[in-house]
This record gives sequence, C-alpha cells and structure tokens, in this order.
Amino acid sequence: MAPPEDVSEQEFDYEALPANYGLGPSMLAGAFAGIAEHSVMYPVDLMKTRMQILHPSSGGLYTGISNAFSTIYRAEGLATLWKGVSSVIIGAGPAHAVYFGTYEVVKELAGGNVDDGHHPVAAALSGSAATIASDALMNPFDVIKQRMQVHGSVHKSIAQCAKTLYRTEGLQAFYVSYPTTLCMTVPFTATQFVAYESISKIMNPKSQYDPMTHCIAGGLAGAVAAGLTTPLDVVKTLLQTRGLAKNEEIRSAKGLFNAAAIIKRQFGWAGFVRGMRPRIIATMPSTAICWTSYEMAKAYFKNNQKSME
Repeated sequence: MAPPEDVSEQEFDYEALPANYGLGPSMLAGAFAGIAEHSVMYPVDLMKTRMQILHPSSGGLYTGISNAFSTIYRAEGLATLWKGVSSVIIGAGPAHAVYFGTYEVVKELAGGNVDDGHHPVAAALSGSAATIASDALMNPFDVIKQRMQVHGSVHKSIAQCAKTLYRTEGLQAFYVSYPTTLCMTVPFTATQFVAYESISKIMNPKSQYDPMTHCIAGGLAGAVAAGLTTPLDVVKTLLQTRGLAKNEEIRSAKGLFNAAAIIKRQFGWAGFVRGMRPRIIATMPSTAICWTSYEMAKAYFKNNQKSME
C-alpha cells in the first residue's frame, strides 16, 4: 500500500505551482482577476480621478466623495460613473495576464517557492517585475480612461479618444506618465505583495486555499500601499490629463519632478493628498477582489489539472 501523502506537500502544492503547471493558467487567472477588480470598483476610481484633477475646468476640486457623487449624479447622470470603463476592461485583461504571469515566473526564479517559509524579498522582487511589465501595456489604456473620466469629456469611444489624443498630442501622450506610474506602482506593488504574503502567512500559516484569508489580506495590503503612494498618483493624474487644462503651466508639465513642483507651487502640500480617501476606499475592495479572484481561478485550474491526471 502506498504511503499516505504528506499533508504539508498538499498545502504547499497550492501556493507553489508545479513545473508542469504552465504559464497559461496563471495568465488566465490574472486576466480574470484584473477584469473583475477594475469593473466592480470603476465608479469609485472615476470619483478619485475627478477629485485629483487640479484644474476646475475639467471638473476637479470636489470637496469629498459624497460631494463628487452627488455633483456627478445631479449634473451628468448615474451612467457617467461608468464612462470609460471599456478601456479598463480591454486593457486590464491582457495587462493582468502579463502581471500575474510575470509574478509567478520571477517568484519561482527568486526562490519564493523553495519551501513554505516566508520570502518577503522574493515577493517584493516578483511584484516589482510584474508591475513594470504590465504597466507598459496598461499605461495607454489608463490615459484613455482618465481622459474619458473627466468632466465635459467629448470622447465617446476608446478608438475616438485614442485617435484624437494621438493627433493633437502625439504618441508621447500615451507614455508621458509611464516613468511616474512606475515610480508609484513599483513601490505600491512591492509593498502590497510583501504585506499580502506576510498577512496571509499570519492568518493562514498552512497556506491552504482560503477565500476569506485572500480577501482580507488583499484588502489590507492594498489599503497600506494605496495610502503611501497617493502623492505619486496625484502627479500621474496631472500628467495624464494635462492636455485638458486651461492653466498653461499645467498644460506644459513635462514629467514627474516638474509636475510635482507645479502641484506644490499652486496647491501646497495638501495638493499631494487629494483623492487619498477614495483611492484607499477603491483599492481595498479592488485588491481584495483581485487576489480572491486570482487565487480562486488558480485553485480551479489546479484542481482541474488534478482531475485530468
């Protein structure tokens, strides 16, 4: 009779995917997670963008979440909260597929799957590599999304917005915020991945598939990372919406340091924390949804593979 299978091996099997598992399922799980995350929380993301825009002509300078919601609902209708969501859905699937595919590959190479111990360095490294790769794909879609989110936007579709943006501001408009995005998302993702894996190890030391653990750990990790990186997110929003500003200084913003100097000069230190509350409110459930969806999809593919063996 064959010896009983070691329980610790079963538990570890879930977190550390075997060599024959393949990259495809991880990418499919990531795409599913990305679409679920961004679609559900999109209205809050739109309000965050509106609150961060520092030029009133484009619907900026709301006093809070409730003010933003009531103003948008009263003046533009409830459907406005979903304007531009198609850009996120189209971009989030491939971008998150690359994101989690890169995460799994780099985590394996960095030794994060060597045993069932805690590997914060491997988590931070794999998270950073994942965001660099995925943001290169997602940045143009994020620019289009924010251009469609602003008050009074005339863009009706992704294609029309992309063509107009390319014709009036050139190809650089799609990537002018990319360095700033990386300056924000690399520490955001590194912090989030370390926090997620650390909280998961505390809540679920046996590394079993547990949706509640993934949900809580993902939400808390996202909240911490979102709060710390809000100033860079404000700078990114200014760069991505600069073409809509009537203020000439904002329209001519060149990059991270120039945009930060403009914010400090025109709005003071308070300008760097605009939209922090909706950013945290949006990020907590979105990262909870993302990690829960990803772990669920990963567990599904793993169980499906076992049933076929």
